[in-house]
Amino acid sequence: MVVIETNSAEETFELGKKIGEKAKKGEVYTLIGDLGVGKTVFTQGLAKGLEIEEPINSPTFTIVQEYDDGRMPFYHFDVYRIGDVEEMEEIGYEDYFYGEGLTMIEWSNLIEEILPEHRKEIIIEKDLEKGFDYRKITINDL
Repeated sequence: MVVIETNSAEETFELGKKIGEKAKKGEVYTLIGDLGVGKTVFTQGLAKGLEIEEPINSPTFTIVQEYDDGRMPFYHFDVYRIGDVEEMEEIGYEDYFYGEGLTMIEWSNLIEEILPEHRKEIIIEKDLEKGFDYRKITINDL
């Protein structure tokens, strides 16, 4: 387990970028955190580390967004609006989770039962007592 503290959106972005630069094909990252903690900023940094130039937005309504212009495919899931795990089967999630790219899953705690056993879990938390832009980012290898 690694705990990193950031104090600005730029620092959160840069942490994501560093992780993206070291990422390998076939990895799955899960991202957990309340609304507004910086999950999308972190993911934008990670995509930059994968050398993806196009804008990254959270795919809240489309569930998954694919990016193919980086050094490997990047599959960005936002499962906040998933009502049932069966919806993930309709999308063909296994092709993404066990494919040749990097998979990032926001709100992964909502689909816990289908997550790969081996993954990197990233938890982003705020602590307003330490400042509005403070973030505690915990990274676990599961």
